[in-house]
Amino acid sequence: MNQLEALKQFTTVVIDSSDMTAIQNYCLGDATTNPSIILKSINSDRYKHLIDDAVDYAKKQGGSKEIKIINASDKVAVNIGTEILNNITGRVSTEIDVRFSFDKFRCVNRAKKLINLYKDNGIDPSRVLIKIASTWEGIRAAAELEKQNIKCNLTLIFSLEQAIACAEANVFLISPFVGRIYDWYKTRDLLVNPYLATQDPGVNFIIDIYNYYKNYQYKTIIMGASFRRIEQITELAGCDYLTISPDLLKELKNTCSPLIRKLKPFYNQFLYKKQTPISESEFRWRHNQNPMAVEKLSEGIRQFYIDQHKLEVVLTSRF
Repeated sequence: MNQLEALKQFTTVVIDSSDMTAIQNYCLGDATTNPSIILKSINSDRYKHLIDDAVDYAKKQGGSKEIKIINASDKVAVNIGTEILNNITGRVSTEIDVRFSFDKFRCVNRAKKLINLYKDNGIDPSRVLIKIASTWEGIRAAAELEKQNIKCNLTLIFSLEQAIACAEANVFLISPFVGRIYDWYKTRDLLVNPYLATQDPGVNFIIDIYNYYKNYQYKTIIMGASFRRIEQITELAGCDYLTISPDLLKELKNTCSPLIRKLKPFYNQFLYKKQTPISESEFRWRHNQNPMAVEKLSEGIRQFYIDQHKLEVVLTSRF
């Protein structure tokens, strides 16, 4: 048995890609997308008809050129998500415009718009996860959306405070970014040498969240994301979900060495003291005490915006 098949015994494996060939090859239940992934897709001949459809939709909606570009951008994301859903059995994650990451009201409205666009494409909303950056405002938006049965994927998780606030908000799923945490420590030469997955700060961050959630029986799903090395993945065997790029899926599939489950629920209230509900001021203060989390959350939002803007520049030429 290869390591991919072994991993699937303990963990729901998700493909982190909009590449249809890879999605069809691996036949996994769920898929995740983001502005960077969507940007890569628009240059593919396979998606040309979806881009054309989005542009036609935006023109019919009318409005200023700016509004048309925004509508086309949202429709592109939904059209690609729909194409993915036609090739998988589970859910797809679609990210809202990251420019709304600090505006609860606009997060909620954009999420509803995306869900309605999916409905127009004949997709049941239960198959869609709305991705929102895990700012305080984003988490509050998700809390409101979950009450309206719109399931959310809170992304760019880098601190335990973010994870706890999401669980208290009854968010469906969170995406802690293992690889980006690894990158932060690596660029500062703070990793052990030689590399050990057991001492990888991104891996141990996921383990802390997993143990805390299971200890206090939170229902929020933990989906480890943004992997750089196969060892990070195998060390997290047993995590609820792991979203993995096609390159690393291929490496797992081509590796036949034994893989054992590393994460299992256990209960120890003394090891993981339950935090009191986090107020906005406490959340901001505690998160602010973690320089890595502050930097990577801000950087992640900025990078997604850069790719979102590049997508909009491409669409601008169509109007």
